[in-house]
Amino acid sequence: MGKHICDNIGAIIDNITNDYNMSRSIDKQDIFGCPDRYAVVDILRKLSRITYAGYYLDKTYRIYNIKTMLASLTEDVAYNLNKQIFIALHFDEKYKGVSDDDICCAAEDITVSFMNTIPKVREYLDTDIEALFCGDPAAESKDAIIISYPGLQAITTQRYANVLYKLGVPILPRVMTEHAHSKTGIDINPGASIGKYFFIDHGTGVVVGETTEIGEHVKIYQGVTLGALSLKEGRQLSSKKRHPTIEDNVTIYSGASILGGDTIIGRDSVIGGNVFLTKSVPAGTKVYVANQELIFDGKKIEEDF
Repeated sequence: MGKHICDNIGAIIDNITNDYNMSRSIDKQDIFGCPDRYAVVDILRKLSRITYAGYYLDKTYRIYNIKTMLASLTEDVAYNLNKQIFIALHFDEKYKGVSDDDICCAAEDITVSFMNTIPKVREYLDTDIEALFCGDPAAESKDAIIISYPGLQAITTQRYANVLYKLGVPILPRVMTEHAHSKTGIDINPGASIGKYFFIDHGTGVVVGETTEIGEHVKIYQGVTLGALSLKEGRQLSSKKRHPTIEDNVTIYSGASILGGDTIIGRDSVIGGNVFLTKSVPAGTKVYVANQELIFDGKKIEEDF
């Protein structure tokens, strides 16, 4: 370290340390009182091994039989998830003033409820894999989908995060879905309600808001936004439906934006690429943007290209 830095580093450290004495949110120092994002990501990783046991090998577990492996993973997830839920519940207003013993009991109840949903989540994910395989002619096999498809990774994470969301656990569901977002480019809020046979093709840039409701056999492509119309009222909107409802058997092509809590896309509809919708459409509707004028080297192309 150079002399100039050495001469100033003490004052720099003092300035940074003193900046933590302003009682702002950013100044929080209780590191043991916050959920551990790395622990949550590790829980997600082990949930994937439970969900797709034949595809995620872990040499730290001696696999004598499926029950032995699942027992080790399940106990590990339950133990660590319970710890993180206990910490997270302290951030919920309804637990303000509640004793740690009571919060501990609540965390255990939530953990048991969550773990009991795993077979149901796997049932839904099996239909998602079927939808991906049947809907994507480039899919080599269902094995390839489970091993490599980012859409399935994002959906898997969201389905587990949604369980915690419905059980009233703060922070942890969002940590899960934002981790998937960072890995896949697909941003699905943990609060979104998603039916069976959900298909995300390619997926980069997909955004699905918290109060979105998606039916069964829905197919969406990259760049689709299912969002809110306006957020100018901020926190006042937190308990209101802000995002659209997509009914069964709807296909939404790339770049489409569908906004608003009152917007309903009727079953069996097709929404074309780059469509911008803020109003409902009835069942069986096709919505598309009229062909735009294309110019090549200054010449307008009028015939089909």
